[in-house]
Amino acid sequence: MSVEAKISVNATSLAERLARPELLSLEPYQSARRIGGEGQIWINANESPFNNSELEGLNRYPECQPPELIQRYADYAGLSSRQVLTSRGADEAIELLIRTFCIPGRDSIACFGPTYGMYAISAQTFNVDVNALRLDAAYQLPQDLPSLVGDAKLVFICNPNNPTGTVIEPDAIEAVIRSLPDTLVVVDEAYIEFSPELSVVKLVERYDNLVVLRTLSKAFALAGARCGFMLANEAIIEMVMRVIAPYPVPLPVAKLAIEALSAEGIERMQTQVDTLKANGERLAAALTAAGARVLPAFGNFVLAYFDQANEAKVGEMQARLKQAGVVARAYKDPALADAIRFSFTSDEQTDALLAQLSQRA
Repeated sequence: MSVEAKISVNATSLAERLARPELLSLEPYQSARRIGGEGQIWINANESPFNNSELEGLNRYPECQPPELIQRYADYAGLSSRQVLTSRGADEAIELLIRTFCIPGRDSIACFGPTYGMYAISAQTFNVDVNALRLDAAYQLPQDLPSLVGDAKLVFICNPNNPTGTVIEPDAIEAVIRSLPDTLVVVDEAYIEFSPELSVVKLVERYDNLVVLRTLSKAFALAGARCGFMLANEAIIEMVMRVIAPYPVPLPVAKLAIEALSAEGIERMQTQVDTLKANGERLAAALTAAGARVLPAFGNFVLAYFDQANEAKVGEMQARLKQAGVVARAYKDPALADAIRFSFTSDEQTDALLAQLSQRA
């Protein structure tokens, strides 16, 4: 989407019907970069003329939505550039959706635990209620989902799900999208490069109530750069652009992301994904041999349950890992009290972890 273009939303769009009413008449802040201009002497943004870095342009404010970055990700996702927004990680995209569509003190979101905690925390920090529903015993969405969701403005589905690593088939997600035509269904695909066949991104063209979240933090190995994406129909993107910060993507981040999304970068990512998945299979086998119940892994991690009846109880396993200098993830959620999440890692670190798991407590 051209950042110079004036934001306008069709009066009959779902985005306008769901948005906070005050946003409909809000004139977005026009930063120097959004206003644009032509010339050789740039003195419209109170910037320093001195570039003290080897990175060209670092003394100037960046584009709000860097066109090359947007186009690269649009090509990667198979969408139009008008259906892509970039943000400071998918976490900012979550907050942007809540700020755009939820009225504090009145509206709510829904999510299905155990799942990523930032959906609920982001909503709570904006005084938006959270309908904290649960996945069923098979880690699938509940059958009576529409009635359980109620009047939630946003419904978050993490797929593959964090922290369980389990998945919901695209057909089931599409059924949810169809059953909630007046609700935004937000599918968080942070780990989708590890199971690309499960993506629902192609449905963005078909459903105006679908939003897909993506990130370069996982498979693209850019967690420290903080670069994420929101994929949705143009009306939703334009509405969110009313509340986004003037400069959400720093210039160095945009350059790193553009490089990562080159043909060479995508090929490198896919090779690394294959390596991580192979090490994940080795790790899952070792955890099973250590007495754990291991869930199927569709992301870059595996969740292992250490039942209290087993010799390798979760507390003992945590102590062993800590003593060996291994930092894994445990949870306070009662459903995960006996579980530890293990991220996939390099060949060398996996070898060391397997050696530790093979030892008797």
